[in-house]
Amino acid sequence: MKMLSFVVAALLAGWPAYAQDRTAKIDTIFNFATAETPGCAVGVSQNGSVVVNKAYGLADVEKRAALSQSSRFDVGSTQKQFTAASVLLLAEEGRLSLTDDIRKYLPELPDYGHTITIDNLLTHTAGLRDWTGILPMAPEGSNVLQLILRQRGLNFVPGQQWSYSNSGYELAKEIVARVSGMSFAEFTRRRLFEPLGMTATAYVPDILHAGANAALGYQKDGSSWKPYMRLGNNRAGGAIASTVRDMVVWQDALASGKLGRFVTKKIHEPARLPNGRTLTYARGLMVDSTPGGLVISHSGGAAGYSTWMGRIPEHNLSVAVSCNFDPVSATNLAGRVIDDVFLPPLTDEQRALALAATRTGVPGVDVTSRVGLFFDERTGEPMRLGVNNGRLMVANGPPLVPVSATSFRPPRANLFFRSQDDFELSFLDSDHIEIKSMEGQVTRYRRAQPWTPSPADLRAVDGRYESPEIGSSFEIVSGTNTIAMRLENAPEQSLELTPVARETYMVRMVMVRFRRDDSGKVVDFEYSNPLAAGLRFTRLGARTTAGHAAAAPVAAPVAATKAPAAVPSASTPSALRLEGLAGEYELAGGRTLAILLEGGRLHGQPTGQEKLPLTYVSGTTFSAAAGRSLTFTLGADGRATAVVMSQNGNERTLPRVR
Repeated sequence: MKMLSFVVAALLAGWPAYAQDRTAKIDTIFNFATAETPGCAVGVSQNGSVVVNKAYGLADVEKRAALSQSSRFDVGSTQKQFTAASVLLLAEEGRLSLTDDIRKYLPELPDYGHTITIDNLLTHTAGLRDWTGILPMAPEGSNVLQLILRQRGLNFVPGQQWSYSNSGYELAKEIVARVSGMSFAEFTRRRLFEPLGMTATAYVPDILHAGANAALGYQKDGSSWKPYMRLGNNRAGGAIASTVRDMVVWQDALASGKLGRFVTKKIHEPARLPNGRTLTYARGLMVDSTPGGLVISHSGGAAGYSTWMGRIPEHNLSVAVSCNFDPVSATNLAGRVIDDVFLPPLTDEQRALALAATRTGVPGVDVTSRVGLFFDERTGEPMRLGVNNGRLMVANGPPLVPVSATSFRPPRANLFFRSQDDFELSFLDSDHIEIKSMEGQVTRYRRAQPWTPSPADLRAVDGRYESPEIGSSFEIVSGTNTIAMRLENAPEQSLELTPVARETYMVRMVMVRFRRDDSGKVVDFEYSNPLAAGLRFTRLGARTTAGHAAAAPVAAPVAATKAPAAVPSASTPSALRLEGLAGEYELAGGRTLAILLEGGRLHGQPTGQEKLPLTYVSGTTFSAAAGRSLTFTLGADGRATAVVMSQNGNERTLPRVR
C-alpha cells in the first residue's frame, strides 16, 4: 500500500523518431511479459480519446488465461482519489464540512486532546497511526476499522506534519458511508462510476469478487509463479477493482471538471502546513512539478499488484498502467510510456533543470563512517543510515546529496512515508544527527551503542504482555542471544528480535524498547515502527520454569481483545455439524473456496492459495481474515448448500459444488 513519484532521471530519456510506430514502442516496453508469465495492461488517453488499451501476459497463470483490455486489477492506494472525491461531493452538497471535527461522525474515536478535521484525513496530516503498522501484531481476522478506533495515541499533533496514512482514508470511507446512508461501495457506484461510464470499476471485498475478468496477483517462487492474494490478505474494508481504460476515463473526467467546480478545485489543491509550506500532496493525488511539466498522479501497491495512473495537463495526456506481479514498478513503466512514446523531447532549459536535480553536490565527501543505526532522542524511533555506491542513504530511500562535509539532502526527498518534500540531515558529531523537516521540525538522533545482553538480561523480559489498543497478548521468550515474540492469533506466529541497544531490540523496521520500574523489574515495552509510534504493551506476569506466565493482577477485559472460540463450545449450537459445512463452494473464474475440517476446526482455502483457519461467531457464521464473514445456508439434513461471503456491506453467495 506505497506512494511513488517519477524519478527525475526518467525525464532525460530521448524522444524517439516520430516515424516510429507508437504501438511497437509500447510493445517493446512491456516485452518482459510473455504468454508464460503474469504481466501488465496499459491505457492512454490523448485529448479526451482513448488511443491505447493493451495487455501483456497472463491474468491467471494456472489456467493460462491471458490479460485483456477487460482485465480488472486491484488498484491499491490509487483508490484514495475516489475516496477524496466522495468526501468532496458530500462537502459540496453541504452534508459535511472539510473543517468538521471527525468525532462529529465517529463519536467512538478517542479524544486525543487535539481536533482532527476531515481535511486532515484527506491530506495525510491527521497524525493517526497507520493500521498497516499495527496489523502484524493484531489477532488474525481483526476488524481494521475497529483497530483504528481503539488507538489512544497519535504519531504527531494533527495539522502540524505530513505522514502518509492509510488509516486516515479508512476513516474517510466510513464517514462517507455514515453521512450518505449508503455503503461506500454503493456510494461510489451511484455517484462516481456509473455517471462517468466506468462500468468495469467497483469497490469489492477483494479481487476474488471482481468476476471472471479478475487478474490474479502473483509473486515469483523460484522459477515459477505463485498466487499472492490470500484469504488472509488483510485489506481495510476492500479494494477498488478497475481496468486501465476506466482509469484513464477517470483521469479525463478530473481534467474536464465533470465532477463539478468545487470537487475539481479541491482534489487538485496542494495542502499547506502552518509554516506556509505547500505540499506536493493534494487530496488523493500528488501534484508534482517536474522539468517535463506538471504531473498529477497516484500510485498503488497491493499483494501482487502495482498500479500508476495520472496525467500531464500540458499535453492533455492521461496514462494508466496496472501489473499483477511482484516485483514490478507500474510507476517506472508509466514513465517510460510517457517519455519514450508521447512527450516531445526536453528543451535545453528543461534538461538543465533535470540535471541539476541529480547533481552529486559537494564532491569528495567520505560517508563510510556515517553509517549505522540511530534513535530519536525523544521517541526512540529508529533510523538506519547505509551506503550505496558511495552515497549515503536513509534505510531504503534515495541516495542523499552532500551539501557540505556534514550535511545531506535528497535530490527528491522521500524519508520513508514521511515528508515528501525537502529535509536536511546534519551530523552534529559522529554519534549525533539532526534532521530538519519541511515543516521546520528539528529531530535529534543518537547513534545506537552496541550492547550484548547477558542471559539474566534476556530472562528479565520473559513474560506475557498485553495491549488493549491492539487487542492482543503474547509471550516474550528468551533464547541464547535473542528474544522471540510468540503471537497466538496474529498473522505471524513468532518474531525473533535482535538486541541493538540497551533494553532495545529490533526486527525488520520494528523497534521494541523495554522499561523497568524503580526496583529494576521490567513492567512494559514500547512498540514503534515508521507508521505507528508509541504503542505500549503491559507485562502481565513473568514466565515460570514450566514455561507459563506467573499469576498477576489483570485489568478488566477490553471489548474485542480476544477472538471468539474457534471450535464448537458451550456457546455453539450442538446441532451445528462442522462436517456438514466442509466442501467446495464456487468462486469466480472457475475457482473454488474449499472449506476443510481439520483437528475439529474449519479452514478456508481458495484455489491455489494459502489455507487459513475460520473462527466461530454465532449461528452458522464464521469469521475469516480481513473482517470477512462466512454464513452457511443449511439444508434439511444439516448439510450446507451455499455460503454467503460478506465484507463491509458487500455480499456474495457461493453455491456448493461438491
